Formats: sequence, structure tokens, C-alpha cells
Amino acid sequence: MIAYRAMLDVPRELVHHVAGLLRAERRRRGTRRGTRALTCWYHALLVLVWYRRREDLTLLAAGFGVSRATAYRYRDEVTAVLAETAPDLHDALCRVAADGWSHVILDGKVFTTDRCAQTTTSVKGKTIDAWYSGKHRNFGGNIQAIMRPDGLPIWTAPVSPGHLHDLTVARHHDVLAALYWAASQLGLPTLADAGYEGAGHGVHTPIKQPTDGSTLATDNRAYNILLRSMRCHGERGFALLTTRWHALQHTTASPTRIGDFVKAALMLTHFEYRYLPTSC
Repeated sequence: MIAYRAMLDVPRELVHHVAGLLRAERRRRGTRRGTRALTCWYHALLVLVWYRRREDLTLLAAGFGVSRATAYRYRDEVTAVLAETAPDLHDALCRVAADGWSHVILDGKVFTTDRCAQTTTSVKGKTIDAWYSGKHRNFGGNIQAIMRPDGLPIWTAPVSPGHLHDLTVARHHDVLAALYWAASQLGLPTLADAGYEGAGHGVHTPIKQPTDGSTLATDNRAYNILLRSMRCHGERGFALLTTRWHALQHTTASPTRIGDFVKAALMLTHFEYRYLPTSC
């Protein structure tokens, strides 16, 4: 095994922040001083290297002088601690409204994963792979997210099997119910793509072309252009997460863990964009 020096392009303040969360968690558990293989600082640094670069945990563990099993356990500890600090959907929507934003953007993404031998029954009664997305022709988990108008993601949902449609997943996690409430009580409408057609009041989607082959009316075309020009900024939300935290680009862990990884990466992004709640 050959060791070499490397640099990690994350701010030192982020390592301090994650180490502080770990220190508080160890105190809560009653962990005695000196009983862990790594200090909170190096524990946080190890996991941030994995999130940033998606390096093999076996090699990463060797570089930090711990076992492979310890590295996996440390990763899961940091993921759980970060995910617990994430706001719920109602708090996230209230904060966006309080900050003066005019709307939010709803979008979904399938995060790829290794093939899983789990089957389910489709709406047509056929046996299919639960985590296979026919649209993307790949295995993965569906994650729904809410973005600010500038594209910063403010909330992410738990993972759902990749075969499910975006609208189905949004209904399953009560995302639409929260968005109805935000539109009526906070004056905060939602913009979404055509995949959410029929979502309900307060969720605005493009008007589809007529099935008889005729063209859309001028005012409907103008509506679609304006909607898409505003909604397109939401595409930046998932790009911020996946290009900054490479561990999200492909998951080799159980696909049921994808939601926790995305939520942890969300909180890392919020720290870098100084969007954490003041209580944190």
C-alpha cells in the first residue's frame, strides 16, 4: 500500500461543523473519551472525503488507519447526524415565504444504484423490478425535491423505488398536500414540469399540445414559455447536489439509503450556502 498527500476542496469550517455535530452525538450516547479510533475531526474528514470524491471506502479506511467496517459505520453515523438536522417540509416552505420568494419549484430525479433483486407488481399486473426506471432505463431511487426560485434545494423527500412516477411519489410522501397548504396559506405557488400534470390547485404545469393535432393558442404558448423560463432554474437544484457531492452520482449501498445520503448532502450544501437555521 502506497500513501500520498491529497487535498480536499471543502472549507475548514464545514469540517468543524460536522465534527461539532459528531461531538454532540457522542456526548448524547455517553461515548467515553479515547474509546473511538478517530477523533471527531478525522471522523468528519473521512466521511466528507467520501461524499466529495466517492472514493472506495476500503482504501479510504486504510488511509485513515481504520478498518473497512469502521469506515462504513462512521459514514452511516455522519449521514444520520446530518439528516436529523434537515428541516421538515412545512418549515422549509415557511422560510421561503418569509424570505420573500414568489414561488417554489418541484422536481424529481432518479439517483442510480446497483441492480437490486426486488420485484413488485405494476399497475398492469405484471411482475417488474421495483427499482428499475423505464424512463431512465436504469436502476435507481426516485427523490422529490423542493427548490427556491434561484435553484437552491430546500427540502428532499425520502427515497421511493425508481419504477414509480414523479406524481405518484409526490402524493405518497404528502408533498402535494404541503404545497396546497403553501399556495393557500402562504401565497406560495409551485412550478413543475409536465410530469406533474393533474397535481391540483397551486401546482402549475405546462399546457400540453392538443391531441387532435391543432396548435396551442397564443396565450397558452406564452404561458408555457413563461412557466418554463422560471421553472428551468429548478434543474440547478439537483445539479448542485450531484456535482458537488460525487457520492450521490451512483450508490452501491442499499437503495433504501439513498434518501438519507441526499438529505445529508442537502445539509452540507446548506452550510456552504449559509442557509442553515440560526439554531444550528
